[in-house]
Amino acid sequence: MTAPNRPAREDQQLSSSELGNAAREFYSKMDIIGNEAEAALHATRDRYGRTVHPTAAAAARAHRDSAAVEAYAAHLAPHAEALLDAARLVLDGLPPARHLAGWRAVLDNLATSSAEIRRSLDRPTVPGSRDERAEHAALWLYITVWADHGSIASDLADQKAHHEAPLTDEEQRMWTERAHAAQRWGDLELTESWYAADGQLITLANLVEDDDSTVVALRGDPGAPGWQVIGHYAHELEAGQALPPAVPAGVLRADVSRFNRPEPAPDLSLQDLIRDVVEGRSAGDASDALLDAVQHSYPVGPMVQLQNLLQISAQFALALETAQGRQIGARLTALSRQIGFLAGEVADAAQDLGATVGVLPPHRTPVLRVRPRTGVETTPAAPPHRATTTVRHP
Repeated sequence: MTAPNRPAREDQQLSSSELGNAAREFYSKMDIIGNEAEAALHATRDRYGRTVHPTAAAAARAHRDSAAVEAYAAHLAPHAEALLDAARLVLDGLPPARHLAGWRAVLDNLATSSAEIRRSLDRPTVPGSRDERAEHAALWLYITVWADHGSIASDLADQKAHHEAPLTDEEQRMWTERAHAAQRWGDLELTESWYAADGQLITLANLVEDDDSTVVALRGDPGAPGWQVIGHYAHELEAGQALPPAVPAGVLRADVSRFNRPEPAPDLSLQDLIRDVVEGRSAGDASDALLDAVQHSYPVGPMVQLQNLLQISAQFALALETAQGRQIGARLTALSRQIGFLAGEVADAAQDLGATVGVLPPHRTPVLRVRPRTGVETTPAAPPHRATTTVRHP
């Protein structure tokens, strides 16, 4: 809001949609900056993820920080406060839900970051100086708060009222029974889901009956009892116009940042280990590759990485808080345990293989693939003369 005795900001004249578009332009620019910086930093590391060119890495980060400051100043700085005002206004009008307190905390953090960036932009340093690089490096953390979580503010500010024509109780009961029957026969095809501002899960599905398909909207968990049909539509576009709009989806871990990822831990590529076995000559070479595949310490082996992936995926499935998510989470957890057991078996087999102290027999000779080259000015040899066969007539 505009403080007393302070001139009204020009950006407050922008519509909520225009404010959201300005923010999305910033997110798009930051996505490009982040991808380019990640590629540049990757070029400074060896195959295990260790930084081997620190000077080039520092230059890549400095370029990233400067580009981020320019992007924020151009796209978001003139509109950040008005965007937060619009987001808070919408948030205050939403029905009570579990996620509202978290969103308020996000908006507060965005406001703090915006204030820090504004103070820095108001006292510019000498271009190209060490002080400017240090200031940009400090601003990177505040700017990435907006890049990571500003979509909550822009989506809130851009929320539009929907004009759903509710079904009568009788219509809702009839359509719900038809959809439940179709689900039992495998003829209810789920296509998309989202959460509305009141915290309700909404899912679109194709209800197939007698080779005819109708788009229906479900409220509640489609994998658990109690869900209902809240509308039927000719196509998904009509459904999107009538149903409550989607709110930003949640995150698996609250402290994860797309733009501030930790330094990659050294790891081993499965392709590298396969190559080590193919190029090996002794049982020890193959044994070492197998032991590396199940190594828990740095560098981490690919089987351990696969087990970690399954564990994280199980956490994700459980975090969906749906019946199907819980079932799939349990399956992934069981698979993770099986991979752990298998890794132990691989380690035992690798040790046994190494204990054979064997080498490949010499009759397994390499096949050379080198052929003599024809000289540039050498005339190709003439084909051998074919003797003519005399046909004798009786």
